[in-house]
Amino acid sequence: MVDKITKPKPPLLVIGWIEHLDLPDLGLARIKAKIDTGARTSALHATHITPFQKDGAEWVRFEVPIDDETAPILVQAPIYDRRDIKNTSGIPETRIIIRTRLKLTDRTWMITVSLSDRSNMRFPMIVGRTALKKHNIAVHTRRANLTA
Repeated sequence: MVDKITKPKPPLLVIGWIEHLDLPDLGLARIKAKIDTGARTSALHATHITPFQKDGAEWVRFEVPIDDETAPILVQAPIYDRRDIKNTSGIPETRIIIRTRLKLTDRTWMITVSLSDRSNMRFPMIVGRTALKKHNIAVHTRRANLTA
């Protein structure tokens, strides 16, 4: 009989409802994100979302606007999935999903992220509860930038 080896749980990390995080695989640093445990899926603000073929696989090319003074960052990533996700109005829309690493403080792990035009939203990224699951993270609902 083989014993299942369980990975030790990292210490509890308390984060604020707003945090700055990195997506190193995409070349994105200090993205202002709303931590929203009411949302299942994470979403990243992306424009000019264009699927294409690369080495026989489906990829996506998109731009991530940073601010009004900085040129948007051009990003390419393999497409992980396409899913119907309810937007903030509750209307399902089909979105491209990618997988990438999220870095918060000294912790890094893989998450799935939908690409969506969030230009009318206050935060360029929303981190949903699925991204936080199994990482021993608690969200302080009245504090922001606890990991800064």
